[in-house]
Amino acid sequence: MPELQRLRADHAQAILAFELANRAYFATFISDRGDDYFDRFTDRHDALLTEQDAGAGAYYVLVAEDGEVLGRFNLIFTGNATAEVGYRVAQHVAGRGVATATVRELCRLAATRHGLRTLRAATAHRNVASQRVLTKAGFVPVGPADPDHLGGKPGSWYQRDLATDRAGTVTT
Repeated sequence: MPELQRLRADHAQAILAFELANRAYFATFISDRGDDYFDRFTDRHDALLTEQDAGAGAYYVLVAEDGEVLGRFNLIFTGNATAEVGYRVAQHVAGRGVATATVRELCRLAATRHGLRTLRAATAHRNVASQRVLTKAGFVPVGPADPDHLGGKPGSWYQRDLATDRAGTVTT
C-alpha cells in the first residue's frame, strides 16, 4: 500500500525519475516545468527542504512499497492558517482514486499536523480531472484564478474549510 511521506533528502532521485517519466503527461494538463527545472533539480529539491524546515510549507510524496514515487502533494503556507495545495500523480495511477484519497489524507494532515483551517487550490478550466479530485475531496469552487497563477491558463480557485473533531478526524 502506498505511503504518504514528508519530503526528505533521500527522495530526490525517485522524485526526479517520477518527474521525468511523467513530464509529457503533466504537460497535457499544466505548464511544462522546462529544461531548467530538470537541469537544476538538486538545487530545487534542496530549496524545498529548506522551505519546509523554515515552516514555509509542507511537502509530501506518495511512495509505493518498492520506493517508486507515485505522486507529489504540497502545502504552501500563505498565512492565517491557510495553505495552497498542489499535487500531481503518475500517469499509470491516474483515474484510480489515488489523487482523491491522497488529497483527503493531505487535508487531514493539514488540520491535525499543521494546524491549518483553510486549503485553496487553483486548477485550469481544461483540467477536468483535477477539478473532480478537488470536488471529491470536499473542495468547492470559489472564483476565478489569475491565469498568471496557472501558467497563463484560465481557471478557478477551489477551497476547503477544515475542522477536526475531538478524535482528530477532519470534518467539513
